[in-house]
Amino acid sequence: MKRSQRLLEIAKTIWEQNSPKYVPTSQQTDDYTFGLSRRLAYFFQPGDFYYYIFDVSKAQFEYVSTGIEQVLGYKQEEANLEFFFDKIHPEDLLLYINYEHELGRFLAGLAPEKKYQYKVRMDFRIRKKDGNYARILHQAMMLELGEDGNLLRSIGVHTDVSYLKMDGKPSLSFIGLDGEPSYVDVQVGEELIPLKEILSKREKEVLVHIMNGMQNREIAELLEISKGTVDKHRKNMLEKTGCKNSGELISRAIRNGWL
Repeated sequence: MKRSQRLLEIAKTIWEQNSPKYVPTSQQTDDYTFGLSRRLAYFFQPGDFYYYIFDVSKAQFEYVSTGIEQVLGYKQEEANLEFFFDKIHPEDLLLYINYEHELGRFLAGLAPEKKYQYKVRMDFRIRKKDGNYARILHQAMMLELGEDGNLLRSIGVHTDVSYLKMDGKPSLSFIGLDGEPSYVDVQVGEELIPLKEILSKREKEVLVHIMNGMQNREIAELLEISKGTVDKHRKNMLEKTGCKNSGELISRAIRNGWL
């Protein structure tokens, strides 16, 4: 048995421990796009990306978007769990398993309603169809919990951030939403210490739109605030973070999990 297959079996065991026994459900339909746009807004990062819906109870993808071809060069129908485990860089694969185990430990300590207020963020290298590797920013969020509060389905986004980070050890972070504390660069097995929030909720909202390529006037119209207020938010973010421009701000926000 290949090393990637052995580690896949370990990962399935981890997921099984953190999800209820499988109860037959309907197949992926357009209904699963319920709230998808709103959830994807939390994930948005500059760079090519694709998204997926993962059934934890069956340890399989229910849907992978066609964007995978642009990011990795593979066809949508090629994507399954065995495929991904075979493509993750061998040096990153064991760390990925350890991170999944740490994620299970983290979720087990949260009340069910709190699980919807976190996204997990990690990065690793995946081999593209042309043989080169891409550094993928993996972000996932709870989509559906069982009656016992265990995870049934998750939604995830894979973004190519090779231009930001190609070398170095993968990192793991749990990013709090709606005021929940974040835990950045988590060391497996260590006690988690909340990260002090650098940006306010409104500043994060403005930053997401900046990352989406919007100008200050457009952001002001969308948020129904004045352009001067948006200008002030942008200036405050640069001062708080010590960044010289918006490009550096976006890069550091991705690296440090400020969103």
